[in-house]
Amino acid sequence: MTDFQSPLIELRGVVKNYVTKAGSFPALQGIDLDIYRGEFLGVIGKSGAGKSTLLNMITGVDQISAGQVRAHTNGTSVNLDQLSENELTLWRGRNLGVIYQSFQLLPMLTLAQNVMMPMDLSGFYHPRKSKERALELLNMVELGEHIDKYPSEISGGQQQRVAIARALANDPPLLVADEPTGSLDSVTADHIFKLFQRLLDDNRTIIMVTHDQGLLPRFSRYIQIADGQLVGEGIEL
Repeated sequence: MTDFQSPLIELRGVVKNYVTKAGSFPALQGIDLDIYRGEFLGVIGKSGAGKSTLLNMITGVDQISAGQVRAHTNGTSVNLDQLSENELTLWRGRNLGVIYQSFQLLPMLTLAQNVMMPMDLSGFYHPRKSKERALELLNMVELGEHIDKYPSEISGGQQQRVAIARALANDPPLLVADEPTGSLDSVTADHIFKLFQRLLDDNRTIIMVTHDQGLLPRFSRYIQIADGQLVGEGIEL
């Protein structure tokens, strides 16, 4: 259930400029945005509109040029733009799960090992408990019987479900998904959205970037971005 009284992430006056040979390019131009606990927020826009750049600001993957990004997670509040790289890495590992269109599973690792990787990177790895957690998550996405397989041995839709399990490895309150169904057929994509709904019912917050206007009814709220600016928003009932 969305809590509109308690923002999870706050963006204030966020600007991102990229320096190119032709000069400075404004990718984001003064974004003000609150992201609330328990919502499924869609970020809609054409290619090059600034959608992925906005995600990078929210996750701290890239530095803002101006403004502020403040996160309220796990009982603490921090300005992401003021954290060191090591502090940001620790924050992301404990609070954030990322799902990509291209899955980005490591081909030389089994499905279980792929799911356990964020635990290892965040210092949470435990030989027995981590394997149990990986099996629990793979069972949740209905792939428990494939735990020892490699990514090349399963379908694209199954790989995306493994990527979702991996994003949940450290039990983060926030998931961000960059075109997660863009390379999937409609039936498989529907399975992914049903899985997202289960996560929302478990009080997760999900931010999903897409260029597909047809996905608007899937979101509890959406914003539209064009030329690095918010140009519209809406709530789906």
